[in-house]
Amino acid sequence: MAKENNSIKFSDEVRRALDLKTPIVALESTIISHGLPRPQNLEVAREVEEIVRTAGATPATIALLDGIVYIGLSDDQLQQIAQRDDIAKASTRDLAIILASKKSAATTVAATAHLAAQSGIRVFATGGLGGVHRGANESFDESADLTALSGLDITVVCAGVKSILDVGATLERLESLAIPVVGYQTKDFPGFYLTDSGFDLEYSVDSPQQVAAIIRERTNVMTNKSALIIANPVIHQLDKTLHDQILASGLNLAASQGITGKAVTPFLLEHFHTASKGESIRVNIDIIKSNSALAAAIAVACNQ
Repeated sequence: MAKENNSIKFSDEVRRALDLKTPIVALESTIISHGLPRPQNLEVAREVEEIVRTAGATPATIALLDGIVYIGLSDDQLQQIAQRDDIAKASTRDLAIILASKKSAATTVAATAHLAAQSGIRVFATGGLGGVHRGANESFDESADLTALSGLDITVVCAGVKSILDVGATLERLESLAIPVVGYQTKDFPGFYLTDSGFDLEYSVDSPQQVAAIIRERTNVMTNKSALIIANPVIHQLDKTLHDQILASGLNLAASQGITGKAVTPFLLEHFHTASKGESIRVNIDIIKSNSALAAAIAVACNQ
């Protein structure tokens, strides 16, 4: 387990939970800095942390501020992540570079999972995973989330992967990387904005206790070298007809403007926000709240 040093600091709340071995849920910070508009982003960040506390776990929002990794943020630090204009987006490859330059960044799924697992935190709530991008057979564009999670002992609660990605190819990559995917009260793999991406899952569970049992058995049979994905579908999805129309128009617009590679995802997400008149933001908020509540329940069940 990583210890505090000049580069990594734990909040008092997280340090106490680690010492007492009480439930902790890691939370990413990219949704605060880049995923939601101001001032809604700060409101949601505070609400999500309170959801985790109310469920009996300690929230550990992770971010880099002025050359230091913080595992657990104070309210002042949450405000900085939500309001500062110099907050970059850091994946695992970026961490040391940003720290050495004394800059600040929010952490992606890959970076949050890495820092959480190294700190002894085993449950992580996020919105949606990154994955294989459309046209990756030519561009080789694939999220670092997948390879990061292939080597981390952590349980990730998410709403599947964003429907703007190649969902089928992403599921194939997860299988190749020996990353198990289990649906929560569903056998339909969710597509972030949608409860069903159109792809089926082999396994599902009905309770946090069942997830905790899987986590224990992964340790017993030593298959915990890679992450466990718990796919939790959003309850009130984006209207599917509207979703399909926005996705088609966004892909056409990106192609006509020559937008390729890593620029496609933020372009399409912004297009969804604009074209849906904020409905996609509503779904995004519902997702992170629901996933945080479930992750906290799983963390509590693991301690029982």
